[in-house]
Amino acid sequence: MSSPHRGLRPDVLSRDVLASIVVFLVAVPLCVGIAVASGVPAELGLVTGIVGGLVTGAMPGSSLQVSGPAAGLTVLVYEAVTTHGVAALGILVLATGILQIGLGLIGFGRWFRAISTAVVHGMLAGIGLVLISSQLYAVAGFSAPGSGLDNLAGLPDLFTRIHGAPAISSCAVGVGTILVLVLWKRIPGRLPRTLPGPLAAVGLATAAVAVFDLPVAPIEVQGLIDSLRLTGLEDFGLLADVGLLGVILAFTLIASAESLFSAAAVDRMHDGPRTHFNKELVAQGTGNTICGLVGALPMTAVIVRSAANVQAGACTKASRILHGVWLLVFAALFPAMLGLIPVAALAGILVHAGAKLIPVTTIRPLWREHRGEAVVLMVTALAIVLTDMFMGVLLGIGLAVVKTAWETSAVRLDIDEREDRTTVSLSGSATFLRLPQILDTLEALPKDGPVELDLSQLRHLDHACRTALQAWSTHSGALRLDGPARDGTPREAALAGLARDGEGPPRAR
Repeated sequence: MSSPHRGLRPDVLSRDVLASIVVFLVAVPLCVGIAVASGVPAELGLVTGIVGGLVTGAMPGSSLQVSGPAAGLTVLVYEAVTTHGVAALGILVLATGILQIGLGLIGFGRWFRAISTAVVHGMLAGIGLVLISSQLYAVAGFSAPGSGLDNLAGLPDLFTRIHGAPAISSCAVGVGTILVLVLWKRIPGRLPRTLPGPLAAVGLATAAVAVFDLPVAPIEVQGLIDSLRLTGLEDFGLLADVGLLGVILAFTLIASAESLFSAAAVDRMHDGPRTHFNKELVAQGTGNTICGLVGALPMTAVIVRSAANVQAGACTKASRILHGVWLLVFAALFPAMLGLIPVAALAGILVHAGAKLIPVTTIRPLWREHRGEAVVLMVTALAIVLTDMFMGVLLGIGLAVVKTAWETSAVRLDIDEREDRTTVSLSGSATFLRLPQILDTLEALPKDGPVELDLSQLRHLDHACRTALQAWSTHSGALRLDGPARDGTPREAALAGLARDGEGPPRAR
């Protein structure tokens, strides 16, 4: 366990300062790009990053995890802003933050770890697909049609529209940005380790547009203060809209799950203090509450910036707090620099980020070893593309629950054929999900001898199966039922009777 004064040591402080600079350089293009892709002013992404560093970064919970705007919420924020307007963003994020604080205080944080990883990966894959399909239009200098399905359906037409200097130049900048991101770490030498790929890609794209005077649209800059919109009491009236309540639940579920899954992943990267999940949920909620008050983007813990923080040698939470300080200094002193960045470059960064959300390398082995999990992942991703984030995640969670119930209710029927009778023994868990299998087996038996039905090896017998087996026993003839009692504990001769000679249920196949 680290000393409380560890952060005051010069060697530790110097490592935290260097790590904070690395995280800041990674965060700037991502904060700005996520804001632009979300349909809000670029400065709001920086505001969320600042709050994530200065507020959430200073609170207990996780020590090295970095918070800020996340690509995983881009699609949902864009849909909310498009449907309800930018003015509704503040109250949505504020309500999300308050709900997260409440969940953390009642100890609900650890339960988010119970969400199936297949659902989370499917959620991220669906987000990645929608993000890629929407940002490809921005790479070419056009606006996306709207929903994920419409964006995918419009891609063939998009490729036919790429002609003329503006579209071709924009594509060149966007594709070039993606190539730099893909190849950056393969460049030999120390440069890829000292300069983050996103910053290098944006810098090269901005320089290319300036040097060659390319007709590519830059980011529209409003100014940090002008971009803020304080949430007032009148905004709470928007919560009467049932549609907004669904968005808030989606924000809460996705932001919380992504943050806590990220915390678990970051804990595996270092040997420092472990994350306290309930406190981390309160910290995330506090950050979102403040972001909501100023009308900024929602925040989550972000694995890319968190991994950069750990890999850069951060020792304490001072690194993530300082990264918020550098973001504040940049937003206050150099806002005009944002107006030099081409939109196509940021779109290229988000296309690359969306591709990394799709677990391409894990789907094939998952299909071979855990086919049910792979189905949950793919159905969740497809549902998000075809419907929306909230419905896709709900469908994924529901499918995961059904899959788990089906697997845990496995029942086995063993047949022991003798001259005087046949014994059918059931073991495992007999639930309504397996009732058709059980009854089909029993009803298919030929009626030429007595049968004894042994349920003593069952771990669980639910009410539906008990009632159905009693009815089958009454209809088919007397038999003995040894099985678990109503509370699930074994008991002898739960139902007893004498087999009638020549009658009773037939033997099983």
